[in-house]
Amino acid sequence: MRVAFQLLCFVLAGINVTAPLAAGSIRIATYNLNNYLIMDRHVGGKWRPSYPKPESEKAILREVIHQAAPDILAVQEIGGLPFLEELRSDLSDEGLHYPYITLMQAADSVRYVAVLSKFAPTHLVKHQDLNFKYQASRETVRRGLLEVSFTRADSSIFKLFVVHLKSRWSDVKADPESQQRRTREAEACRDRIIERTYAIGMTDFLIAGDFNDHPASAPLRRFYRKGALDIGGLVHAVDTRGEQWTHFYRKQVEYSLVDGFIASGSLADSIEGSGHVVDLPNVLAGSDHRMVHVDLEIQLAK
Repeated sequence: MRVAFQLLCFVLAGINVTAPLAAGSIRIATYNLNNYLIMDRHVGGKWRPSYPKPESEKAILREVIHQAAPDILAVQEIGGLPFLEELRSDLSDEGLHYPYITLMQAADSVRYVAVLSKFAPTHLVKHQDLNFKYQASRETVRRGLLEVSFTRADSSIFKLFVVHLKSRWSDVKADPESQQRRTREAEACRDRIIERTYAIGMTDFLIAGDFNDHPASAPLRRFYRKGALDIGGLVHAVDTRGEQWTHFYRKQVEYSLVDGFIASGSLADSIEGSGHVVDLPNVLAGSDHRMVHVDLEIQLAK
C-alpha cells in the first residue's frame, strides 16, 4: 500500500477530526447502524414494543457520517427502503447529499444492507440466490450479497461487494456461536465474488461490511484465499489512538474487530495510507459498531 499520503486524524478540544480527502481520490465507508428499524427495545429505561430507533441515536449516526463524509457509504442493519430514504433525506437536509441509493433485499426481511453513493453505479447485482449446505439442510445467505459496479475515469470497472454475515447468536447446539454458518456464508459469497471478478478478468474490488468475526477467523480467511488463488487482504484500519476495534459487545464487555474492508491485490496500491475507524467521543451511543472508511486513489466517472 502506498504511504506517500497518510490519513491523519487528531483530537482537538474533544472533537475527532478526519483529514480532508486528497484530490483525485474517493472515500468509501462501511457502517453497521445497529437496528435502524422498528423493533421491541429498551428506551429511557422502559420496554418499548415496536419502537423506532430513537432520534438521539440517529443524530449520532449522522454525526459520524458527516465526520467521514464518504463518497460511497455501505450500511448494515437498515430496516428497508423507507428507513434508507429517511437517512438520505436527513443527511441531505444537513448538507450531505447522496443522489443514488441501493437496497439489498434478501431472505432477511428485517435487517438489510444498502449503499448510498454520490456516484452513479453503472451496474447493480443483488445476489439473492446464494445457498450452502448447513447441518442437515441447505440454507441461504440471509442478507445476500450486494454487488455495485462503478466506471472509472479510464473506463475500467471498480466493484464494491457488501456483506453482513450471520451474528454469533445461535439456537443450533452443534454450532453454538454460528461460526460454522458464517463460514459457509463466507464461502458462498466468496465463490460468487470470484465468478464476478477474477473469472472474467476484473480484479479491482473491495469487499465491505460486517463480518461478525475476527480477522484470523475461518469466515474471514475464506475471503483471503481459495486454493492457489490469492483473493485479497484485510485493509488495516485504526482510530486516533491506534486502536483497531470496531464493535463493543456490552453484555460481555468485549471489544472486537469485525467490520471493515478486504481489498483485492490489484487494488492495494491505490489505498492511501491506512483505513480509519471513526472514534467520536459519543460514537457508541448511536451504534455498537464504529464506522470504518478508506481512501482510494482512483477517479470515478461522473
